[in-house]
Amino acid sequence: MNRPTRPRPARTSSARPSEPSWREQERLLLGEVMRLVGKSLAPEIVFREMLHLLSELLGLNRGRIVLLDGLEQDETRPPAQASASIRYSYGLTRREAARGSYAYGEGITGAVLASGQAIIVQNIDAEPRFLGRAVSRAQLPQETVAFLALPIEMNRRTVGVLGVHRIRSRKALLADDVALLGMLATLVGQLLQLQSLVEEKTRALENRNALLSRALESAAARYGIIGSSPALLRALDELERVSQASASVLLLGESGTGKELFARALHLASGRRDAPFIKVNCAAIPDTLFESELFGHERGAFTGATVARAGWFEQADGGTLFLDEIGEMPLALQTKLLRTLQEGTIVRLGGKREIAVDVRLVAATNRDLAAEVARGAFRRDLFYRLNVIPIRLPSLAERREDIRALALHFLNRTNQANQRNVHLSGAALDVLEAQPWPGNIRELSNTIERLVLLTDQPVVSADEVTRLLPREVDVQALSESAAAADPALVRAYLHRDSHPAEALRQALQRHGGNQSRAAQSLGLTPRQFGYRWRKLQGG
Repeated sequence: MNRPTRPRPARTSSARPSEPSWREQERLLLGEVMRLVGKSLAPEIVFREMLHLLSELLGLNRGRIVLLDGLEQDETRPPAQASASIRYSYGLTRREAARGSYAYGEGITGAVLASGQAIIVQNIDAEPRFLGRAVSRAQLPQETVAFLALPIEMNRRTVGVLGVHRIRSRKALLADDVALLGMLATLVGQLLQLQSLVEEKTRALENRNALLSRALESAAARYGIIGSSPALLRALDELERVSQASASVLLLGESGTGKELFARALHLASGRRDAPFIKVNCAAIPDTLFESELFGHERGAFTGATVARAGWFEQADGGTLFLDEIGEMPLALQTKLLRTLQEGTIVRLGGKREIAVDVRLVAATNRDLAAEVARGAFRRDLFYRLNVIPIRLPSLAERREDIRALALHFLNRTNQANQRNVHLSGAALDVLEAQPWPGNIRELSNTIERLVLLTDQPVVSADEVTRLLPREVDVQALSESAAAADPALVRAYLHRDSHPAEALRQALQRHGGNQSRAAQSLGLTPRQFGYRWRKLQGG
């Protein structure tokens, strides 16, 4: 005869069995389940192995965990029309598990779900409510088969059922099996609750990250910066966080990564946006003119100074001064720059009075200034003054997700400037995305311009892109060729280690020690040659 919910179960044998065998099996099962929980909280791992051990160690077969459909979205007590289905099982085929779907209150499983009370069916053949839906009676042993179904709760709400088949002749006490299953059902509910909390936190973090990303992307669009890669967004986030400060900012990164664009973005994001933004390339100013350009000069300060002139600091008063390639600044000027940054005043060349200036300095370099300081080529105190807020700009290789967007941006710009209508095929964009781009964004921009101007096809193919891509340049061979021919070269940016020591010595020897001519023969500016020569001499 079937027993109602929570009965005092009868003994399954006339005498209590000896405990060691089945007690040890219970302890082994609980130990293995807890070991699994310690290693992973993934339900598909823990629940399946738990049902497997119930079958192999205790003979509680065809275990299944039935959960409410839409449990992840449903936070209220299920209505009468809710349904549940088998989510995890052991000993059931995929087809059998798929048949295990139950309406709210339907059969034994649905009744446990509706009442939140355990139901013990001691003989499934004598219980009309037992549906046998997942496994037909013919697939079960011919002897008496029991079915144990216990509720699974989350936050005091029944969300599922843990069910197993049990041979009635099993030697262990039915009450002990029910107690063990009760512990496991509680564990299942706790793991489901934990998983729900983790997923909720994850969704909240993902939503927050999405909002931040959208905010940063809109900021990038506002400043004219193209891209949405994590590396770029991190740099933009740092820029936005320091935009309202007055401390100096040092932009670090390889040549061609867009330092001027970032410096302008920093200016636009600050309270100085309506004041001047002055940009200066330190590598393009001769040493003799540097002080006059930076601090200005009075009339008669030097030959040709017929009128007084305000320098960059005065022109940028109230705004932002961007010094690009600051590593090229002469040491003598570095001292005067440091004094201006510390005191907020300048003295014009040939002048005597101090002029107060309110300028935020943004500097940029592709050099390792710490290494320059170590070898005496850059003032340590100025480095610390500039390095208050360092922001590293990612190379194009670190933000490959942005290559397509950048390529299309440069394509549109070049088409408009040249009245062309050239497009890039998907395969062509794939080729561009796979390139190393050592020259970064500047190199990509120049490549797109070359493609637009040289192609004779309306749609550029991958082969066409490959043909027109820039090729690696053998710098040493270029230097030797230049030294032999001694032409006036158009100088592109070259790395500070671009020319071997022997090439510098030979060029200097050929031109009788004249560094300007030696520099010209190697395609360098006098400043670039002088820097490399001093480095060679250890100065």
